[in-house]
Amino acid sequence: MKKFLENATILEQQAITPAIWKMVFQAPQIAKEARPGQFVNVRYDAGVTFLRRPFGIADADPVAGTVTIIYRLVGKGTHEMASLHKGQSLSVEGPLGEGIFTTTAGTVLLAGGGVGLAPLIFLAKKLDHPVVLVSGKTADETFWQKFFEPYAGKIYITTDDGSKGIKGFAVQALPTIFAENKIDRISVCGPTAMMKTIALAAVQADIDCEVSMEKRMACGIGVCLGCTFESKYSGKRYKVCADGPVFPAKEVF
Repeated sequence: MKKFLENATILEQQAITPAIWKMVFQAPQIAKEARPGQFVNVRYDAGVTFLRRPFGIADADPVAGTVTIIYRLVGKGTHEMASLHKGQSLSVEGPLGEGIFTTTAGTVLLAGGGVGLAPLIFLAKKLDHPVVLVSGKTADETFWQKFFEPYAGKIYITTDDGSKGIKGFAVQALPTIFAENKIDRISVCGPTAMMKTIALAAVQADIDCEVSMEKRMACGIGVCLGCTFESKYSGKRYKVCADGPVFPAKEVF
């Protein structure tokens, strides 16, 4: 797949919540080539952080030439990004990743939690009315629902405390979802424990499942080897950034 290094101009920068931010930047070459599941490596050249930071692509508009990322404030790099304003420039490399989400026909369940839901937005846009499962600890963490409403056929919500939707973890919504929908494939991105439980439930239900391991990435270009893992299926070692970040669930769990 083609990748580019672009000097990208920030078009939009806003806080969705105090800890979750959305950024839209102009990067026409990346926007044209991007596929669901891929990511970009971002650096602010005038900043104090040295390494680029990988972020999953939440949307890419090839006509407008724009790319959207949604990120959580967790350290110096992301706090520095949140201080940037419309009109400032970023150095952006992408789209990166050879392992992408499947977009073939069928009824697809998209399941995610936290910022793992961000790349699933781009995937939802490419599918025919997918079923979406949004998982959060409280109702405040289910704001992601609004991003999926333009594309989803049905949206299910779980919260750990029961303040919205089904009380419990994401996997506890699966019996209801499977009873009400004939699911052909599941695509998951989120906390490892959530992805594992959903992947195991998919095996029991004889449903194909794929997971995005993007949270494991560090350098994002296959140099640091911090994102490698051994396949549970073949024993082969993979680099999440280079071979993924999306893998068949059987490879991971």
